[in-house]
Amino acid sequence: MPSSPHHLLPPPPPLRRLPPPQALLLPRPSLSHSPPLLPPPLPSPPLLFQHSPQILLPLPSPHLAVSFFSSMLRSGLIPDTFTFPPLAVSCARSASQTDAEVVHAQAIRRGADSVVIVCNSLIHAYAACGLVGHARVMFDEMAVRNVVSWNSLVDGYVKVGDLRSARCVFDRMPERNAVSWNIMISGCLKCQCPESGLELFREMERVGVLADVQTLISIATACGRLGLIRYGRSVHGYFVRSFREKNNLIFETTLVNMYSKCKRVDVARKVFDRIAEKNLVSWTAMIFGHCIHACPRDGLALFDEMVQIGEEDSEVKPDETTFVGILLGCSRAGLLDEGRRYFDEMTSIHGLKPTFVHYWCMANLYGSLGMVQEAEEVLMSMPGDTESLVWSALLGSSRFRGDIELGEKIGKRLIELEPYNSSRYALLCNIYSVAERWEDVEKVKEMMKQRAVKTIPGHSLLDLKKIVHSFKAGDRSRPEMKDIYSMIDEIAARLKLRAQPHQHQLPV
Repeated sequence: MPSSPHHLLPPPPPLRRLPPPQALLLPRPSLSHSPPLLPPPLPSPPLLFQHSPQILLPLPSPHLAVSFFSSMLRSGLIPDTFTFPPLAVSCARSASQTDAEVVHAQAIRRGADSVVIVCNSLIHAYAACGLVGHARVMFDEMAVRNVVSWNSLVDGYVKVGDLRSARCVFDRMPERNAVSWNIMISGCLKCQCPESGLELFREMERVGVLADVQTLISIATACGRLGLIRYGRSVHGYFVRSFREKNNLIFETTLVNMYSKCKRVDVARKVFDRIAEKNLVSWTAMIFGHCIHACPRDGLALFDEMVQIGEEDSEVKPDETTFVGILLGCSRAGLLDEGRRYFDEMTSIHGLKPTFVHYWCMANLYGSLGMVQEAEEVLMSMPGDTESLVWSALLGSSRFRGDIELGEKIGKRLIELEPYNSSRYALLCNIYSVAERWEDVEKVKEMMKQRAVKTIPGHSLLDLKKIVHSFKAGDRSRPEMKDIYSMIDEIAARLKLRAQPHQHQLPV
């Protein structure tokens, strides 16, 4: 009696009788023991066409799904509406405009372009390719839309950084879910508007939409950028109270980053130590916390611990970003020998290629110790054509040292390289101001006027009674401006009374 139940199955068809795409799905070593995928009489099996793109989605190259789709079309197989959404996802993953247009054309040809789920997936694909105009046309032509349609279009505008258009579409939505709010809040963070993200979150709470983990990740990130420790703690507490699953690596890493930026590195370290399975991002976040916001030596010690663990676990080996934190820590603490050692080990031991940021960190380290010549040498040894960046970094070094003559030389060179960059003129004005060379300050300002160089006004953020206010330099549009400027004048008058002679130092 046969030892396997496979004797009850009909013999598999010969390989030559199967269409090429079907043949690819049969593992050759087990042909004699495998039941046929589909009966031989069916020349166009719909299930195979539906599932073949999904089989290829997890592969490293999303282009394979579209290639496989094309080969199936050549074999005479006919797709249906279930075929196109996974193909569109592949196009989104590869950000291939050509592939997206091919899939869209086939959807039109097969009459699937009026199906909501197909349209939604194509809007998502075009948005991922940066073609938000194409996505908007598809959206406008849809006879029936659902919340996914609206979310896909809002996400498309967010991806290209058009927050204003995203908000316009968001405000017109007849229905919003947590995903809708998350897209807008994360878009505010992407566009460097964390205060707007917090305002959206408060509005989300008012309308009764429950926050999910992704919402809390975005809000904790905003709190870190704004330094709102009390609000950040509330977000942390909300997570603990609301979710049974307490171990969420992304959220915990976000908390490490948030507490560090709020100058509570001690709390960040407690959160870090409780993370069950740390990855490269969580280690790097904690190293940055120590090196930039607390004691750099603690960050270096943590880095050495990370390297030891990385010898056994390749997932936590330091990368280029980790070394940025280490070198910044050395610069901040003036650790010359350690900085040199880590910079050398980056290449010799870890096989990483230094970028401009790493060279800048080393120049900053030398400059902070008054070693301007060494700072210049390390920058000039940097490969690539980055003259403007090199001079900028060297200017930072000369400012640390207080070398006004060298600073003037570099400032003028930067203006030659970037004559329409207002920040270059501002640096030179700062240098002249410290030296009390007011005539030269006026000359620089006059030069800016002649060249029509526009300046970007600075702004400050103030959290007052749970409302984040944004103040721009020279802005008199707020209704409270009269009282604000009155208070500023009073503060300035009091400061003049307390003014004491002091040594001139270059601003850092």
